Amino acid sequence: MDGFPILSALTYVPLVGAAIIFFWPKASPQAARWVALGASLVSLVLSLVMLAGFDTSASGMQFVERFEWLPALGVSYHFGVDGISVLLIVLSTLLTTIAIVASWSSIQHRVREYMITMLLLETGMLGVFVSLDLFLFYIFWEVMLIPMALLIGVWGSANRIYAAVKFFLYTLAGSLLMLVGIIALYQSYFEQTGIRTLDVLQLQQGNYGYTFQMWVFAAFFIAFAIKVPMWPFHTWLPDAHVEAPTAGSVLLAGVLLKMGGYGLLRFNLPLFPDAARDWAPVIMVLSVIGIIYGALVALVQPDLKKLVAYSSVSHMGFVTLGIFAFNAQGLYGAMIVMLSHGLVTSALFLCVGVIYDRGHTRLISRFGGLATNMPVYASFLGLFTFASLGLPGLSGFVGEFLSILGAFRAERAAGVIAFLVVIFSAWYMLWMFQRVAWQRAPGEPPDANDPEAKLAADEPRPVMGGAEHGDDVIDPRTFRDVTWREAMTLAPLAVLSIWMGVYPQWFMNFLRTALELVAKPFGGIGF
Repeated sequence: MDGFPILSALTYVPLVGAAIIFFWPKASPQAARWVALGASLVSLVLSLVMLAGFDTSASGMQFVERFEWLPALGVSYHFGVDGISVLLIVLSTLLTTIAIVASWSSIQHRVREYMITMLLLETGMLGVFVSLDLFLFYIFWEVMLIPMALLIGVWGSANRIYAAVKFFLYTLAGSLLMLVGIIALYQSYFEQTGIRTLDVLQLQQGNYGYTFQMWVFAAFFIAFAIKVPMWPFHTWLPDAHVEAPTAGSVLLAGVLLKMGGYGLLRFNLPLFPDAARDWAPVIMVLSVIGIIYGALVALVQPDLKKLVAYSSVSHMGFVTLGIFAFNAQGLYGAMIVMLSHGLVTSALFLCVGVIYDRGHTRLISRFGGLATNMPVYASFLGLFTFASLGLPGLSGFVGEFLSILGAFRAERAAGVIAFLVVIFSAWYMLWMFQRVAWQRAPGEPPDANDPEAKLAADEPRPVMGGAEHGDDVIDPRTFRDVTWREAMTLAPLAVLSIWMGVYPQWFMNFLRTALELVAKPFGGIGF
């Protein structure tokens, strides 16, 4: 691979695919689907080649591509990856491919435009993770915003315009604050050295005053906290998830939310270590509030998508809690939670999409007994339910355990509270699974052999009907099990979730040297 610009290739292949579809006006919807799938698969293969060639023992950036772009302004074309970004890139390419396959039959209008939007979004996501120049990073950050807003606003549900505008405004507000921080950082470094640069690695060598760090840290932090999203910056997320198409929810949960945690690790901690120490107690409090709030609100949700969306607020609280513990356990835990959440929550949204395509409703009360006529589906749903609630042996346990351990070492009270909230996670996830997979379906008579049959017969049951289709009658007992295409989207996520739960060390080997550098300004505690 020497001399081959693999990072540029995997980033821009989706853009080339989008251009092919755009400049092929007579392309049929099916042709657009195949071009999009082909482009995403090429990008996935390139990311796996990059992963295979990554040296886990080497420190610093690898596969570096750099040349001067706007030298008078100090802007360079600078790509590179470390152990943090390399795993997030593979996650992005995998989930994009899965999202395109999941959209194969569910998206039937404006298919060409939809596939172009998906590929543009992939280029924006990958660009964020490979950029080592703040000018490039900001461009890709903004490029990513527009396709996601279009996915929600054009192919979403009934309140899609409201959700898309809310998502756009929240993210744009954060982006503008980050832009102010970038300009301030650029000017401060120039005043210190006389050198104009936006190179992230070079800017890390600057000596920034305490007051400057506190304010610019806040500007970057708010932008990334909105993306995480942390409480109280989270309110855009449930609306966006509920209204987005299934593939949009997959990429939003699986990749876009990770950009908040990635930004904190890549920029806030290395650039502003003094401010990070002083902001840490506030951020840990907000993280614990988010963990509790997300779990409690998820517990009372009647809508499957909203339940999973609020669970994301809770789970992502473990990310910021682990990061600002400033120790090895916390940092490892934050990254494993991000990777696990990307796999498991994306899979849960795919599971919601499967039954939504059949019943055109997301209301939990409309389902029941799916384990009988959809055993494969129920098996997948059960696996990802247990992974989400943190069952040992699955990915969710490893990350949350390490994050709580790191928080306990840094601030005992935060660790104890976060540990206790895990009980709520088991409560709302198992409650959801029991009602969807095992509970008596609406309209189904109680089992006469059941000693509680009389009680069950007297229970009020919801009228069958779709949440979006008024009185349209649905009977979950008639749903067919997952198709081979749906199984193909869920199976790799199941395998990776089990792999991460059983052998997390493989993933931690990629992260070790990168996280050591992140922790270095804080004493490298635990490494």
